[in-house]
Formats: sequence, C-alpha cells, structure tokens
Amino acid sequence: MKQRDVTVREVAAATGVSIATVSRVLNGRGNVAAPTRERVERALQALGGTAPRPRAAQRPLTGPVLLRCPYLLTDYFGIIVSAMAESLDRHERPVLLDAGEAAQQHSVVDRLAHRSGIAGALLVLPPEPAAELAALRRSRFPFVIVDPREPAPRDIPAVSAAHAAGARALTAHLTALGHRRIGVVAGPDEWLASDARLAGHTAALADAGVLPDPGLVRHVEPTVAWGRRAAGELLDRPGPPTAIIGFNDKAAVGALQAAAARGLRVPSDLSIAGFDDIDLSRATSPTLTTVRQPLAELGRMAVSLLVRVLDRHALEALHVELATELVVRDSTARVRS
Repeated sequence: MKQRDVTVREVAAATGVSIATVSRVLNGRGNVAAPTRERVERALQALGGTAPRPRAAQRPLTGPVLLRCPYLLTDYFGIIVSAMAESLDRHERPVLLDAGEAAQQHSVVDRLAHRSGIAGALLVLPPEPAAELAALRRSRFPFVIVDPREPAPRDIPAVSAAHAAGARALTAHLTALGHRRIGVVAGPDEWLASDARLAGHTAALADAGVLPDPGLVRHVEPTVAWGRRAAGELLDRPGPPTAIIGFNDKAAVGALQAAAARGLRVPSDLSIAGFDDIDLSRATSPTLTTVRQPLAELGRMAVSLLVRVLDRHALEALHVELATELVVRDSTARVRS
C-alpha cells in the first residue's frame, strides 16, 4: 500500500484527540501522555500515512528550566515553587533551582541569554530592575515572571494575583462593619503589589465616602517583626485605628502581637486582617480574616505559559491576573460604638 501524507485534521477525527495534541505528537514534542501518543501513532499507521516531517524551527526548545526564587522557600514562596516543580515534571522538563535569600546577592538575568543548555526561566518576584528584564526579552530568551515587583513590560509574560480587587474586597468588608479609621501595614513601597493593594484599599474607602489618611499607612518588610513594630506605631498615635490590615498574614500576626501587648482584645477592641491565606492565618487566636491568593495556581499558570512559549505557541494574554477570595474568620467584627 502506497503511503501518503496524512493531515492533522484526519488523525484528530480518527482518534477524537484535539488538533493541537495531534500536532504535538507529530512534531515529536514531549508534553503528551503516553497513551494519547500511542493512540495517535496507531491511527496514523491505520490511515496508511506518514507524519509530516517537522521543520527545525518548529521543534521545542529542550533542556532544563531555571526556577529563580531569591527568597526563603517558606509557606508562601514554597507553595509557588513546589507547584512549579511538580508542573514542570509533568511536562518532562528538568529544573535548575536558584533559591534562598543569598540568591539576591547575584543577578543571573543579565547572563541568562548567554548560558547554554537552559531552555527558559521562571522568575518569582524578581529583584532585578525592569530594564534588565526588558533587555532579556529583547535577546529572545524565553521566560515568565511570577508576581513582578515592578510593572512588567507589555511583551513579557507575567502572572500575578488580583491584588487590587482582593484589597478592595477586604476593606469593603471592614467599612461594612462600620470601620472608618483603618490602618494599613503595607509592604515595601517599591513593590507593585503594594501599590495595587493600596489602590484597592483607597477605592473601597472612597466607596464608603472616607478620605484616605496617609498617617494610617506604614510601609515595611512583610514580616511578623516589622508588622508588630508598624502596628504598634499606628496604635500609639492620637486617634488610633479601629482596624488594621496587614500586607500579608505575617504582618497581621505582628499586629495581633502589638494589640496583645497593649491589652487590646481582637476583634472586640480592634479588628485585624491579613492577605495570602497561608496556614498561619488558621493557626492564630483568633483566626485571621484574610484574602486568599491562589498560590499553587500562580506557579502552575506560569509553567503553562512558559511551556507554550517553548513550544512556540503565540500568547494572546501576556499579563494574567488570577482571582483572589475574601475569607472572613474571627479577627474582624463590627466597630465598637
């Protein structure tokens, strides 16, 4: 029987597999389950055809993926990085891990374009300036940013949570409880997430007819110790807040400690809320009202975007925001009259 070229559409119709999946099999790409690959190959043989010879330019970039997260892999970054590593494993992509606070002392971004053997990179909250990231993009090196510190150039794929929407929902929850003097222990003022969350907070205040008070905002590192110090400053000022929002759950725990040190009961004397919904938020007494970020999904979505870039698929949505969710627990209550 004379063999002929079989179209992708014919194989897809014979197998019930999507055209995109058939294309990946015929072009020798690795991110296809073994049973699916076998089904496509059997259908190709039954149709008496040969697969079109893939052009070199269509082959995926091979080699390991650099996963750079220059922070301690605790319950926040650890969740993101673990999800990335698991997702890359499913795509049969090896991982090179560059993590830990010591990694902040050296920049790899300016050297990535010249490092051989690395297919692409996933950069979590990269401390490198936007100009370096833009230069890397111009070199055509494939990478995706997770939760950028600075506004990412429009042509760089980036994934983040809906920070502004989450903060707006949290502040709206507090204003609905009658709070008008709401302190904010914000993150570093050079972080994009800090700006977005403050914007959401200010929008919710405006919805309630409240003018923002810059004196109720402190920009600090998002740790328990800094949260305790900043919340203490807010509570010791004339006309202290009736509620405090932490940039993350750790800062909110610091606020709980500051309140306890001053003999304040939460939530009857003071409402406190956090952001992220890490395990710590459910281990406090009272448990923390917070905003849930889809941390694992941030990692999985970043891998999905990178794999598509490595497979040379066009990306239409370069900046992806994942929805957040308000989680109301025991640390917030109606303001005392």
